[in-house]
Amino acid sequence: MTTIAVTGHMDLTETTVPLVRVALTELLVPYADGTLVGVSCIARGADALFAEAVLALGGKLVVVLPSQDYRRTEVTPGHAVLFDRLVEAAAEVTVLPYERAGRRAYEDANAVLLERAERVVAVWNGQPPSGQGGGTSDMVTEARRIGLPVDVVWPQGAARQG
Repeated sequence: MTTIAVTGHMDLTETTVPLVRVALTELLVPYADGTLVGVSCIARGADALFAEAVLALGGKLVVVLPSQDYRRTEVTPGHAVLFDRLVEAAAEVTVLPYERAGRRAYEDANAVLLERAERVVAVWNGQPPSGQGGGTSDMVTEARRIGLPVDVVWPQGAARQG
């Protein structure tokens, strides 16, 4: 088994999505030998694109949800159908014991991803942390600190909204 966790930006532009989808698939193909396990919080953007790529390559999806209210309060209407499909397709779903989503829940979800992973894929523009905690750069920093290999995916032409 090769267990790979994902972290990444949620706010990818519409033109960035297909670029990231291709880059993730190319990155994961070498692991698509029946032993790939992808661990994701399946948030919109990078997390969901990674989960879709894992499943498309025949891998096993493990979903980690930061809180009990995550689906109801954090999943936007535009992401709900895909979110529900990914939960349904998952081989395992872990819901952390927090009633409400928040900084601590996100930080702990990242910790669970890192505990489960042998490597990390980061769909990341390389920018420093926003200071909110639980973000992409925070997870990359922690993964590197504990010695996990990190593959950064940020294709030419990729951008964030705003």
